[in-house]
Amino acid sequence: MRSTGVVRKIDNMGRIVLPKETRNYLGIQVKTPLEIYVDEEYIYLKKYEPSCVFCKEAKNTILYRGKIVCEDCIAEIQESL
Repeated sequence: MRSTGVVRKIDNMGRIVLPKETRNYLGIQVKTPLEIYVDEEYIYLKKYEPSCVFCKEAKNTILYRGKIVCEDCIAEIQESL
């Protein structure tokens, strides 16, 4: 992890502004969903990618009955039947 040297204050509504350069570098646009993770005293932001409910893989997924499942897990389930 590297520091960008940018320090921002949280406003009265609990918001911070991500610098434009950082958003551009990471491909974050208006309305890009972000996931928030916490680890003791750290807060992490990550672009949200829907992932498989079984293996957490985000590639080659489909929505099945309201759940996201990857092709590998579908194949594994079919083999076990």
